[in-house]
Amino acid sequence: MITPSDSLLKYDYPVLVRTNSERKSPKSRPLKVSPQQMVETDGPVPPPPKPKKSPSEDASQQQTQEILNAILPPKEWVEDNQLWVQPVSSAPSTRLDVIHLREQLDKTLQERQARETGICPVRRELYSQCFDELIRQDSINCAERGLLQLKVRDELRMTIAAYQALYESSMAFGMRKALQGEQGKSDMENKISELESEKRHLERLLNEQKAKCEEIERQKVEQVEIAEKQHGEEVQFLKRSNQQLKEQLKLIITLKNKA
Repeated sequence: MITPSDSLLKYDYPVLVRTNSERKSPKSRPLKVSPQQMVETDGPVPPPPKPKKSPSEDASQQQTQEILNAILPPKEWVEDNQLWVQPVSSAPSTRLDVIHLREQLDKTLQERQARETGICPVRRELYSQCFDELIRQDSINCAERGLLQLKVRDELRMTIAAYQALYESSMAFGMRKALQGEQGKSDMENKISELESEKRHLERLLNEQKAKCEEIERQKVEQVEIAEKQHGEEVQFLKRSNQQLKEQLKLIITLKNKA
């Protein structure tokens, strides 16, 4: 058995419109049914029969139902090869219905664990159903007020859709920038690694050059010391030779004087 869906928007009982066994000709018109129409035995249990109304009341109710169907389209689905239609309820609402709607909204929000703040699809869906139910209630009493509320609802949905599209585009832009940042970070890390490798290579070359410079300085110092030592020995040798020559010269002079 098919039962009305669990929604804050009040629906009538679903009605069977068509089965696959029914043959449709190209010129046949769609079958129109009312929410109170009797259905197959395997369908939902219809509501109790209502007292007959005058033609004017029936026309008014039919007009109200058409307005409701235009504002809030009925649900349609196929089950067991049967097409079912479930229109919104055209029954007038009272103050108690509004109070019950508020209590049902609070209860459903708590049962489905909707968030109290921030972005929450569950809370948004339930408040949208509640708004549709208020539109349905006002449309029964005043169709113009219902149409105006419908316009307000569509404007709100369009604004929310625009904000959602802006949010999604900003998220995509942020993701692109994050990917670019990650790619730039990877490039910078590779460049840093290359520079550090080059720095180590240059430091190694510098150390080698310093070692060569120290070796050259050490060799120069040794060469200078050796040269100074050789020069000192040569000076001493020349001094001794000079002294010997002086002594020989004195000896020769002395021998000449004696002769």
